[in-house]
Amino acid sequence: MTASLKSWLAAAALLATTSIVAAQGSELLRIGYQKSASLLALQKAQGTLEKRLAAQNVAVKWVEFPAGPQLLEGLNVGAVDVGFVGEAPPIFAQAAGANFVYIGNDPAAPEAEAIVVPKDSPLKSVAELKGRKVALNKGSNVHYLLLRALEKAGLKYGDITPVFLPPADARAAFEKGAVDAWVIWDPFLAAVQKQSQARILADGRGLVNNYAYYLAERTYAAKRPQVVQALFDDSVERAAWLKAHLAQAAALIAPLQGLEVEVVELSLKRYQFGVVPVTAAVGAEQQKIADAFHELKLIPKPIRIADALPGAAVTAQATK
Repeated sequence: MTASLKSWLAAAALLATTSIVAAQGSELLRIGYQKSASLLALQKAQGTLEKRLAAQNVAVKWVEFPAGPQLLEGLNVGAVDVGFVGEAPPIFAQAAGANFVYIGNDPAAPEAEAIVVPKDSPLKSVAELKGRKVALNKGSNVHYLLLRALEKAGLKYGDITPVFLPPADARAAFEKGAVDAWVIWDPFLAAVQKQSQARILADGRGLVNNYAYYLAERTYAAKRPQVVQALFDDSVERAAWLKAHLAQAAALIAPLQGLEVEVVELSLKRYQFGVVPVTAAVGAEQQKIADAFHELKLIPKPIRIADALPGAAVTAQATK
């Protein structure tokens, strides 16, 4: 962990602790989220979770992170209790010894991540990425998409030069031509399509599932299943509302993500929402990603996803 990240996490933890006092004795649920987490952004905007948890004397603290790997660091050092991330960050975190459990997942959304090139790029296929620089956020869901896309095109990971950058820096590098392609997820994908007319070389269809996961600190999940259940109930209700009111939801979410409404609406159309318990089949798909990362030495040791799945006593069931 870098010194700057340690300082940021310490500040986040202090802010959360301060909020406990402000909550006037209420217990606190600290939720780690990213701007790209559209449903959580909607819940935050509408305040529905706060209303639901008030009956349990639980207040809500929203802690924003720039991407999934940083969120997992926050979960591991106790800055948050639960978080929402893509497929890859939990694998890197588990390999590093983080103490968390998978508590739920959203349905697959393969169209919500893609490899893009500038509109005037000569590249027309993934196979043409050989010898090229490709930007991506290390340890994020798109890392696996890149592996699978290269494999399908007959290339190896070593055939390209990965350039590890967070979304904002990657967008800047992409637009000034410092990299040849960018592997990115929504809503950043929708933004670069709408604003810069970036072209998609390949999205996740036929390659990856692109599940999104709800994670919890292991002890918290065991001790507070009713709070996790309330989070899931609210998520399912808000997901149904979002699907029925797409334009209205986009208008609420756009200011929180700092994006135009039309960008957010495009992004929302490519995601499926509605948390469900993590099944053995979904866990097996996550294990495939972990095995692929270990084979390429992206993680230092093999891991068992089953070790991070909750037992029956702590599994929160989504009932609606």
